[in-house]
Amino acid sequence: MKDDATLVGRVLDGDRVAFEGLVRRYTRPAFAVAVGIVREPADAEDVVQDAFVRALERLEDCRNPAKFGSWFLQIVRNRAHSVRRYLGVRQAAPLDALPLASAEPGPHTEAVRARLRRDLAEAIGALTDVQQDVVILHDLEGWKHREIGEMLDLPEGTVRAHLHHARRALREHEALKRSSEE
Repeated sequence: MKDDATLVGRVLDGDRVAFEGLVRRYTRPAFAVAVGIVREPADAEDVVQDAFVRALERLEDCRNPAKFGSWFLQIVRNRAHSVRRYLGVRQAAPLDALPLASAEPGPHTEAVRARLRRDLAEAIGALTDVQQDVVILHDLEGWKHREIGEMLDLPEGTVRAHLHHARRALREHEALKRSSEE
């Protein structure tokens, strides 16, 4: 497998197959970062696709091709934040899209799940961008500290520290949420 610097150099020389290699390598982490920000998978897919187009258009602006991954994820983050601002708060599904009877969990269970998803999204949204990326890549995508460090251009120990602080912030958010409900 070619390293990022080699692939970027080949893309700059006009090799479209090399860009496909970058797309294959970074689609999953880009999607994980995007969905962590915009919350909706369909919107995250649009963000990732748009980010790849922007990266291809601006590839000559990548100062350190060996660090393409961190440069590209910053494009993803910026695009996702723009999309989130543009879309604003999502509205509930229209009533005609909801089934009348279903074998799915009842309204109470769905309400609890929706509240948990909303609370988790709110808590993750309160983290710094780097902490969001680290939590999403590690806890949701199952990446190792070393892999995240390489992706984000951070030392492994720094990744561990970000993960520790992010988890602590999530626990504190949950504690504050519980105390305000009492």
